[in-house]
Parts: sequence; structure tokens; C-alpha cells
Amino acid sequence: MVRAAVLPAVGAPLEIAEIDLPAPGPGQVRVRLAAAGVCHSDLSLSDGTMRVPVPAVLGHEGAGTVVSVGEGVTGVAPGDGVVLNWAPSCGSCHACSLGEVWLCANALTGAGDVYARRASDGSDLHPGLNVAAFAEETVVAAGCVLPVPDGIPLTDAALLGCAVLTGYGAVHHSARVRGGETVAVFGVGGVGLAALQAARIAGASQVIAVDISAEKESLAREAGATHYVVASDTTAREIRSLTDKQGVDVAVECVGRAVTIRAAWDSTRRGGRTTVVGIGGKDQQVTFNALEIFHWGRTLSGCVYGNSDPARDLPVLAAHVRAGRLDLGMLVTERIGLDGIAGAFENMVAGKGGRALVVF
Repeated sequence: MVRAAVLPAVGAPLEIAEIDLPAPGPGQVRVRLAAAGVCHSDLSLSDGTMRVPVPAVLGHEGAGTVVSVGEGVTGVAPGDGVVLNWAPSCGSCHACSLGEVWLCANALTGAGDVYARRASDGSDLHPGLNVAAFAEETVVAAGCVLPVPDGIPLTDAALLGCAVLTGYGAVHHSARVRGGETVAVFGVGGVGLAALQAARIAGASQVIAVDISAEKESLAREAGATHYVVASDTTAREIRSLTDKQGVDVAVECVGRAVTIRAAWDSTRRGGRTTVVGIGGKDQQVTFNALEIFHWGRTLSGCVYGNSDPARDLPVLAAHVRAGRLDLGMLVTERIGLDGIAGAFENMVAGKGGRALVVF
């Protein structure tokens, strides 16, 4: 038996409980978690913004050590350090055939499986976004693990599994920021901090961080922000004043709220690019008129998992870490245990801090 944070029903508080994990079956891997990041997507799953079969063990950003492997698994062995990959690509759907593995139609099929049972009553448990990282140990499909790159501590490697792949990918793969361009990042959470660092790595001439909290300015500047704007009704105007009244070349929205998406769009120069990373609910409606779409000539695009291919991108990120260009540790503003996840959710709702990291 292992301890886990169980979501008994959508909208219900998390419960710390003992769960029974089976031995890994064919094509499966059992992993002892070293750390798991608390992502806004976990909050969105718990409150019903995104759908998930329940009861479930959430958590999709993690790293740990392989305990055992099932029949047919050859890519990893007991004792190996691994990063959890919550969205493994099937390699055969239409998106995968186009090389767009981040849009794989079958990536989340495992989330509907029963992967464990609650020890107290034997009730079925689902693995959240495939990997159930809010637990001391988990059992996942072999495609859900990737080797930890050399030189990356396991606890830091957890952040690579979502926040960094998403934030870095949003800048480099989706928005394709070029040296000398100006960038605004809306939302200074874990993903936003990674995006700020990515913009600096890309050689942006100005990196403007935007957040509702004035207290995050020092954190944003540590990540690479050259300017900081406290979000308000005049955010777009302030950003244009910082960019010779033009607006930024690229705006990256990491919040998922209609008002923030609209502000990011309004902050982008004529002909610029606005990339939406944040996951909002169906009630968050963003409106544009036909004339402004024509006049401004901007590009508005969604961004899933940073448009990243984890197998391709993890070595690239690791090289940046080893060279000192990417600081994983600075994303973490709180280290907690399993029982601290509910408090981390509350902090995200209040807009406090960067990434909370569950350390086992």
C-alpha cells in the first residue's frame, strides 16, 4: 500500500488515503515518486473545468525511480530515474502522422482506466491524467516514462514534465520568438516563469511580465523579465508605452481567463503573435469584431503542452539547465507534502507564488 491524494468526486476536497497498487502488467512500469509539481491543470480537473473520471489520483508533473517493470518493457529498468510523460503519443493517429504529437488523439485514453484501488473499501481509482503523480508510487504505461537526462536531480526533473515543457515550448515552438523581438508573458506561475526564462534564452530584447500580484515582481525579474506590469484595465496601454507605442511582437497568455486573453491580444503589435497557453472554462468567452481582426493582422493561436515532443525536447532543456541558462529550482516557491496540495490549490486561486512541489 502507498499513500496518495485522492479526489473522491468533482468539487470535493482531496483526501489522503492508502491505495493498493497492482504489480505492473505487460507494458507497464512502477515508479517511486521523488517529487510532483502542483499544476493549475490539477486544480482545473478537481473543480470540473476539465473532465476526469472519478474517484481519481491527480498529479501529472513528476519524476521518480523505476521500482519494477512488466513483461515486454525494455526502455527502462529498476533503478532508472524517469520523468513522467502524461501525454504519450500513440504514433498512429492523424496528428501523430503529421508530427504533431502534442495533439495525439489517443494520448489520454489511459486516464479512463482503473489503475489502483482504495485500500479501505476496494473502490476503483483512475489515474488522473494517465500518471497519478500525487502518490508515493504509481503504475503507468511504459510510454508515460522518459529517462531523466544526465545531470538533472530527480526533484528538479519533475518540473520538466509539464511546467517547463509547456512554458519553453510556448515560446520556442508555438510563438517562435526570434532574437531581438519583444515579449509579454501574462501570469507568473510555474508555466509563466518557464516562459520568461525561455524568452530570455531566445534573445528577446524586452521581456514584460504581467501578473495580478505586485509581490511577484522580484521572482519575474529573476526569471528574466526586464519590465513588470501589475495587471489592470490599462495593461495593454502600459505595454504599448513600453514598446514605443507599438505593442509586443509576442504575447504569451498563461492564465486561461477571457479578460487576460483579450489583454494579451490588445498588447500585441499589428502583425504580432498571441499564444494562449492557459486553460479556461467554457464560460470564458472572448469576443473580437471582424474589422479589428482584419486591421490588426495579428495571429491568435492555442498551445497544447507547449507544442512539445517530450522525447525530442527533454535533452534540449537539460542542455540549457547544465549550461546555467535555465534554472529549474527558481520556479519552486513552496515545497510541501501530500497533505499540502489543498493549500497549494488555494494559493493558485489567490494568485500566490510560483510552483508548489510535493517532495516525497
